[in-house]
Amino acid sequence: MTTPRDTSPGAGGRLRWRSASLLALAPFFWACNWIIGRAFYEDLPPMAITLFRWLVAVAILVPFAWHHVRRDWPVLRAHAGIVLALGAIGIAGQNALAYLGLNFTTVTNGVILNSFTPVMIVALAWTTGERLSRLQLAGMAVSLAGVLAILSQGSLAALAAFEFNAGDLVIIVSMAMWAVYTILLRRRPAGVHPLGLLLVLSAVGALVMLPFWGIEAALGRRVVWSARAIAAIASIGLFSSVLAYVFWNRGVEELGPSVAGLFVHLMPVFGVALAWVLLGERPGRHHAVGVALILSGIALATRGGARAGARGPGSVR
Repeated sequence: MTTPRDTSPGAGGRLRWRSASLLALAPFFWACNWIIGRAFYEDLPPMAITLFRWLVAVAILVPFAWHHVRRDWPVLRAHAGIVLALGAIGIAGQNALAYLGLNFTTVTNGVILNSFTPVMIVALAWTTGERLSRLQLAGMAVSLAGVLAILSQGSLAALAAFEFNAGDLVIIVSMAMWAVYTILLRRRPAGVHPLGLLLVLSAVGALVMLPFWGIEAALGRRVVWSARAIAAIASIGLFSSVLAYVFWNRGVEELGPSVAGLFVHLMPVFGVALAWVLLGERPGRHHAVGVALILSGIALATRGGARAGARGPGSVR
């Protein structure tokens, strides 16, 4: 079901602000997810935490989305290929590999690698015919400079000392899958309610994870249940799964994948803030410079891409 597009003066600005707000909240929830994933990697094995977070998401979504699924089922069934691909890649595979990578590397390395996801998204978008404006390209460059300022702590030697390990390579594959998911979102079935689509994708992801969870358990990696572990899974299921994906999917719809991808750069920003609040790590001058550059780059890219994103395929109001 579509709604009339708001063509009143200032509608474009309101769209950009709303879309930017949604896209900013998603990486915040995902930054929290990475911290939890690393903190509980011994108690919550990667395949198990992926399965259970999406089972929680399904349980949360059913009361709100089931009637949408029933109404849209003929459309979803007619587009089963893209629905299965989105669920397998963006819900199951990407998350499982990210958690697996965190078993062998640090959150800091993971956030560093996440920061290059926008480059992957832009490259894939370019291969599918999407063109970037000068403002979008400038925004990407400025935002990436902000990420490097934070990660390098103002020192090129810190960047030069960065080393890859097996966990980093797994996370790189995970980020590539996320880039593919973001691009494929433009091909999701038009007219399907976003909550209904997310419920179906969550169910697909959970089903895909079932055999991998079984293999993991057979190899001796089992969940160590506790009140803290249950709370961690519940919070990931609500915030990092349901809300983050609803916000991200909507933002991609309204601004396009290339602009939306830049908001991944906010993950190191939120990482710094969470470390300050939760761990007592005081931010330095390079953090302030990096945050300013990231926000400036996102503002440039959003201003240059909102109109093109709103016209993109699969855009439903």
